[in-house]
Amino acid sequence: MKISVKHILVLFLVVLAACNNDKRYIAKTNTSVVVLSDSLNAMEDIKRFQDKLNEDYADEKSSPLLKEDLEHFEGLDFFKIDTTYRVKAVFEKVLDADMFYMKTTTDRTPVYKVFGILTFKLHGETYTLNVYQSQELKLNPKYKDYLFVPFLDETNGEDTYGGGRYIDASIPEGNTMLLDFNKAYNPYCAYNKKYSCPIVPAENTLPIAIRAGVKKFK
Repeated sequence: MKISVKHILVLFLVVLAACNNDKRYIAKTNTSVVVLSDSLNAMEDIKRFQDKLNEDYADEKSSPLLKEDLEHFEGLDFFKIDTTYRVKAVFEKVLDADMFYMKTTTDRTPVYKVFGILTFKLHGETYTLNVYQSQELKLNPKYKDYLFVPFLDETNGEDTYGGGRYIDASIPEGNTMLLDFNKAYNPYCAYNKKYSCPIVPAENTLPIAIRAGVKKFK
């Protein structure tokens, strides 16, 4: 379904009006994409990401956790850092993509479009993922370069949250993008049902187990 620019602006105003409902789902992390030169620096970068995520989740002002979970929170459970899940993906921008309403865990239907396609190799096999852009968030200067990579994989429901996980990204300057599954995190609704979280589109299902990033919350 094609959506007009006027319609997007109206939706953005609706989103602003709904801010008091606290329907955030984006992890409060640095979304800039930095290609690091060696595995040691890569591991340090991933560890910083994990530490920042734990810091945010431990802070009652920014945490999505329920009060009773926050009282006993000692840190998220992560897979062991594995830099083989940190890959350079070929980025192909999708021109003139139609905007669409993305389903969420509530009746909210934010407007997105496929911004590009990521093609990458993992453990010798080639895979693709769509990378999405929120048409509402891009109107916010803070998120104007923000891209969204949700995905499902074969760990869902066992080791990881059944609804899939997300990776934050930024619009790349060239035709490659660093895709680090060690930075995959759960949507906020995995911790608290009050949040409204985008449901991972079926086309972003990977037929492999991604044993990297955040595990299921227990």
